[in-house]
Amino acid sequence: MQFIDLKTQLKDFLIFSTLDIEKIDSEFHNQRLSEWREKDYIKKITKEYYIFSDLEINESVLFLIANKIYSPSYISFEMALSYYNLIPEAVYGVTSVSSKKTNHFKTDLAEFIYRSIKPELMFGYKLVEYQGHYFKIAEIEKALLDYFYINTQLKTTNDFIGIRFNIEELNNRVDRDKLKRYLKAFNNKSLAERINNLLKYIDHA
Repeated sequence: MQFIDLKTQLKDFLIFSTLDIEKIDSEFHNQRLSEWREKDYIKKITKEYYIFSDLEINESVLFLIANKIYSPSYISFEMALSYYNLIPEAVYGVTSVSSKKTNHFKTDLAEFIYRSIKPELMFGYKLVEYQGHYFKIAEIEKALLDYFYINTQLKTTNDFIGIRFNIEELNNRVDRDKLKRYLKAFNNKSLAERINNLLKYIDHA
């Protein structure tokens, strides 16, 4: 298979796998991937996943890649909070929730970080469209709960101040009824207490 044939066949793929290639050419040799990387036709993301070198990289593309290379997963934690403008700073790494084991991948594009939660807590995310593709990202309320579920040390007013939440955005955008419904699903007394402390902090900030 020539590279131009691959690119034509996979023109609608933002990220592709060796399995995707084998579906096109069952006799494909992985040595070609090394050759194409040396010529800077493609870039390796993980052992199995690649992108074309001319792909324009932006936040949405990184989210799509994050979803793809470690599945099931969805964007959450700091990255989702930043996406919703709930925290001010740029976030180090693309942070995701997964029902698989905790993992991370360092790549030339970004570091993709995955934190494990119980399979029954894999809910509360939505699909966002980007150029005909869809990435999964936590809803605001679920992103908050995921973040506090993992970061059990966050419990006091000083902790909340240290996160530098955008209080106005929290007040305007968080659906407290939904937050409380989702919180019940966690069935976690410590988390409930810390979220209640957070809501009191928001009300008095």
